Amino acid sequence: MLKVAKFGGSSLASSGQMAKVGEIVKADRFRRYIIPSAPGRRFSDDTKVTDLLYKCYDAAAAGEDIDGRLDEIRGRYQEIADGLRVKKVDLDAEFALIGDYFKRQAGRDYAASRGEYLNGKLLAAYLGFRFIDAAEVILFDAHGNFDEERTNEVCRERLKNVEYAVIPGFYGAMPDGSIKTFSRGGSDITGSIVSRAVHANVYENWTDVSGCLVADPHIVENPETIQTITYRELRELSYMGASVLHEDAIFPVRAEGIPINIRNTNRPKDEGTLIVESTVKSPAHVITGVAGRKGFCSVNIDKAMMNAEIGFGRKVLQVFEENGISFEHTPSGIDTFSVIVHQSEFADKEQDVLAGLHRAVNPDRIYLESDLALVAIVGRGMVNSTGTAGRLFNALAGAGVNIKMIDQGSSELNIIVGVRDEDFETTIQAIYEEFVGKEKKQTSR
Repeated sequence: MLKVAKFGGSSLASSGQMAKVGEIVKADRFRRYIIPSAPGRRFSDDTKVTDLLYKCYDAAAAGEDIDGRLDEIRGRYQEIADGLRVKKVDLDAEFALIGDYFKRQAGRDYAASRGEYLNGKLLAAYLGFRFIDAAEVILFDAHGNFDEERTNEVCRERLKNVEYAVIPGFYGAMPDGSIKTFSRGGSDITGSIVSRAVHANVYENWTDVSGCLVADPHIVENPETIQTITYRELRELSYMGASVLHEDAIFPVRAEGIPINIRNTNRPKDEGTLIVESTVKSPAHVITGVAGRKGFCSVNIDKAMMNAEIGFGRKVLQVFEENGISFEHTPSGIDTFSVIVHQSEFADKEQDVLAGLHRAVNPDRIYLESDLALVAIVGRGMVNSTGTAGRLFNALAGAGVNIKMIDQGSSELNIIVGVRDEDFETTIQAIYEEFVGKEKKQTSR
C-alpha cells in the first residue's frame, strides 16, 4: 500500500493546523509522499499567504520598499515554526534570498511559489521527511506547457529510493530553471502527478470539508456527503460549478486508475468521498449530485423547414466560432434551433453575431433570452431508474419554477435544465428535496 497525501491551505494555515496534519500523516505509515499548499486563511478576514506574496512582489516591481511586507509574511511562517518547535529551517536566510529575488524581479510565478516552498520546508522538518523541491521533479517545456511524460519519468526516478518525502505543490520549473506555476488550486495537480509517478494505491486530498457534497451548502442546509463518485460524474459536476478538486487534477490519476479520497483534516475519522473510475456500488440516491451556474443567455433561431436544410447547424455554429464565442448547449426542434452561451462573452458581440446569423441561414426570426442559469442533475443511478425526468419536472413545477431549456446527454448520466437566474437557488433546493430529502424519508420509514 502506498498513499500520496495533499493538504490544502486551510489545513496548513497555522501551527495548530499543521500539528493536525502531522498526526494524520504519522497515523498511517503508508502516507509516504506529502504535498503541501501555502498557508491559507486562519480566520474569515485573514489573507492567504499566496496573496501576500503577490502583493509584495508587485510592490517590489513598482520600486517600493518591501521590508515591512516581507516581515509580515515571515511572521506567518515564524508562528508555525515556533508552534511546532521547528528549528532546522533558517527563515532569516530564506527571506533574505526571497527579498533579493523579488528586487531582481524574478517573476510573479516565483513569488507565488514561495508559499508552498516554505511550507514544504517546515512540514518536512516537522515530520522528519526528506524535502524535495518541486522544481526538481515537476517540469514545463520552453513554451510554459506542463511536460507530462518527462515529469513522470523524472519524478518516478527521483522518488524510487526515497521512502518518505515532502514535495511542495503548485509549481515546477522551466528548462532554464525559472519557476512556473499551475493555475490557482494547482497543488491538487501536483498531488495527482506524484501519485501517478509512484503508482500510488490512493491519492488522498485533505481539505476542510468531509468530501464532495450532493449540493452547494450555501444553498442547501447540511447537504449529504457523496460516498462514492466516478470520474465522469465528478467531471460533470465540476464543470457545472461544484468545487472541491481542481479539474486538471483528475486526469493524471485517471490514466492510472488511481482512486482519489477527499478527506477532512479537522475530522480525520470521516471516510470522505472516494472518486473512482467505475464501481458496482449502488449510489445512495438516484442522483449523485446537483450543481449549476448562472450567467447564460439563449440565442433562439426560428426558420420553417430548417430540419430539411443540410448544414444548417454547422452554419449557425460557424458564426459563433468566427466571433470567438464557445457554446454550452444547442437544444433544437423541427423549426427552432437555440444556442446557449455565456452572457458575458456574448454581450459585446451580440450585434455582430445576429448579423452573421442572418447572412448565414436567413432565419424567419431571432430572439434573445438573457439572465439564464443552467442546473444539472448528475448520477450513474439515473441510467437504470425510470421516471427521473418526470420527478425533476414535477419538483420544479411544484416550486413554481419555469423551465426554459431541457437537455439530456446520450449517456443518460445527466439532465440539464435552463431556468431564470432568479430561480437558481429555488431550483437547487427543489431538486435536492425531491431526490435526497424524500428518498431519505422513505428509507427511514
